[in-house]
Amino acid sequence: MNKRHRIWLPLLAAAMLSSCIVWDTGYDRPYPGGGPYAGGAYGAPRDVSFFYEYLSPYGSWITLRPYGYVWVPRHMGYRWRPYADGRWVWTDYGWTWISEYDWGWVPFHYGRWGWDDDLGWFWVPDTIWGPAWVSWRTSALYFGWAPLPPGVAFAYGPGITRMGVDIPWNFWIFVEGRDFLEMRLGGLIIPPERNATILRSTEFRVNIFTRNNRVFNEGPDLNLVRRLTLRQVDRLEILDSRQAGPDQVVGGQVRVFRPNIRMDEIARPKEALDYGDARRTLGGAKIYEGPGATPDAASADILRQRHLDELARGGSGTRANGRRSRRSSTAHWPISRPSTSRSGRPCSTARKETRTRS
Repeated sequence: MNKRHRIWLPLLAAAMLSSCIVWDTGYDRPYPGGGPYAGGAYGAPRDVSFFYEYLSPYGSWITLRPYGYVWVPRHMGYRWRPYADGRWVWTDYGWTWISEYDWGWVPFHYGRWGWDDDLGWFWVPDTIWGPAWVSWRTSALYFGWAPLPPGVAFAYGPGITRMGVDIPWNFWIFVEGRDFLEMRLGGLIIPPERNATILRSTEFRVNIFTRNNRVFNEGPDLNLVRRLTLRQVDRLEILDSRQAGPDQVVGGQVRVFRPNIRMDEIARPKEALDYGDARRTLGGAKIYEGPGATPDAASADILRQRHLDELARGGSGTRANGRRSRRSSTAHWPISRPSTSRSGRPCSTARKETRTRS
């Protein structure tokens, strides 16, 4: 190798490592699989059919445009929301969600959660592992989080620091700051009737980026968490598990199963419902908000405008690389918004899936 090559090759390598790779999915196609960065995924690549097979016993796969196959968990019951049953831990990947469900290692660390008026919450598969795909609201009294919707792309390098989608008021989960690190948050969640009030006193933030080739969810300020919870908050180390199953916190470590997943357009679930059949089968499992739970029209407009202003201050509708998103800067949550049931009565409470105790 001559001297000229010895000079240029290191420079070329440095340029490649520092470049920002952005997968712009829009709303009509899945994230591409594989690539030079897998977010810490472990082992030989598996295609998305691994998710299809693993999640089938716990829910239904449905054909839903424009996402393709989406998954709806079974027996979640009244007012269930993603990232509600479990706990938060601080790790070398930032704030990490530890689900109580046997299947939680999949949809709370990969993909996005969306909402449909007839199906309720549904999960859209993706290939990138992350500690938790949520945005945050914080104050000196409360911490809140909500799942990122389909179409919010992850940009390699800068990550997700801006959003152009407003999150409906009742999709947020809030807890008192002192409860944030409790082992089981499900029983400590503040009733959603209070969300409208809490939204006015909290600040919106989303900051998921890459650090040392890892997906990092910065979330609430660590010092604020320590002050409100009166705990030291040690950082736990994430290690790979070789067997599919729930995340396990053991001592100062979190063992997670995070396989390297690639998309396969040919792969199909063994059983899948079309949208019409799914509406008839699953329509009773949606969120119900009783009288008085929904803010009046004027208050709802104020809350929405406040959130849009927050998004604008963060560069609403603009990707982290400065490119305009496919939707307008004031895009609403994909698909449709929640509403009261057609009968006007609460949906029946269903038995929850068996959870794994920590």
